[in-house]
Amino acid sequence: MIEFPNISKTGLTSEEFCNRLLEEKHVVTVPGTGFGPKGEGFIRISYATSEENIEEGLKRIQEFVESL
Repeated sequence: MIEFPNISKTGLTSEEFCNRLLEEKHVVTVPGTGFGPKGEGFIRISYATSEENIEEGLKRIQEFVESL
């Protein structure tokens, strides 16, 4: 499953969000702009891993967003 969450309310660009999430929480996502200019404000998340890893990744994303 692939999802494109809207991150525009964070105040970060898609690229900033993905870079900081990787640096601060070690979670890899892809900036929506990698799929064209209309992708700004979105990130791509792939769930191609174990349920345990998905739960941990989502927990880290939530922590990151709450820290902004």
